[in-house]
Amino acid sequence: MHAAQPTSPDLYCVFGHPIGHSRSPWIHARFAALTGQHLDYQARLAPLDGFAASVQAFIAEGGRGCNVTVPFKHEAAACAHSVSQRVQLAGAANTLLIDAQGRIHADNTDGLGLVADITRNAGRSLTGKDVLLVGAGGAAAGVLGPLLEQQPRSLTICNRTAARAQALVDSHRTLAAQQKVELQAQDQQGLKGDFDIIINATAASLQGGGIPIPAHVLRPGSLAYDMMYGPAAQGFLDWAAQHGAQPRDGLGMLVEQAAAAFTLWRGIEPPAAQVLEELRALLAAAA
Repeated sequence: MHAAQPTSPDLYCVFGHPIGHSRSPWIHARFAALTGQHLDYQARLAPLDGFAASVQAFIAEGGRGCNVTVPFKHEAAACAHSVSQRVQLAGAANTLLIDAQGRIHADNTDGLGLVADITRNAGRSLTGKDVLLVGAGGAAAGVLGPLLEQQPRSLTICNRTAARAQALVDSHRTLAAQQKVELQAQDQQGLKGDFDIIINATAASLQGGGIPIPAHVLRPGSLAYDMMYGPAAQGFLDWAAQHGAQPRDGLGMLVEQAAAAFTLWRGIEPPAAQVLEELRALLAAAA
């Protein structure tokens, strides 16, 4: 005799503005189906000036956790009662856990997702490698800590505004020293050196700004990774392929960061690789 499912599923959501494009509800529905978890995961549009109020309303409905996408990741960190070390470093959160008392714990699984996609799905080690991180906004800040923990030989941050890249270096200097990583900032214009792994954390190609870095940064067979996916990543990926690099989009990062959030919420690890394969097939069919 089977135990009856609880009448109402546990409530989760993703907050963003815009949010209609989000693949998160599909991803988490697949995770739940494949792991036998009873949950309801929704996409919710939060007003630009009403994120904290939206979270409180969600908690009042019995919400157990949420993902947070642009432009609310900094606010998500600020509205929490407690934060992980990853959130402390990044100043941004993409995952909120809500306890029975309605207290919010913030975490950031973006870097975990990026590292998992590069090391597991793309089969590329970061350890001992030279890594270039392009951009110094919230996306870059969210992944820098977990990248450093992989102990690359060097990690260079370049950004249009060099001061923002330097600020990220300064905030992560202690962690870099602990992991014995050479961490530095460079100006995007006069960028020197070449790299094993290049990670684009900017929306430059999305905004029609072209490729933000010169081709000489690529080594033959370098991994050129764009944290976006779909049309937003295509310009960067095409450029990388034309110059002999291995292009990879951020779809795997999207699935892997969701898997890390799901594991935090439910205490069970979903089959991310299978769901990534299914999602790629779904998007290819739609295209």
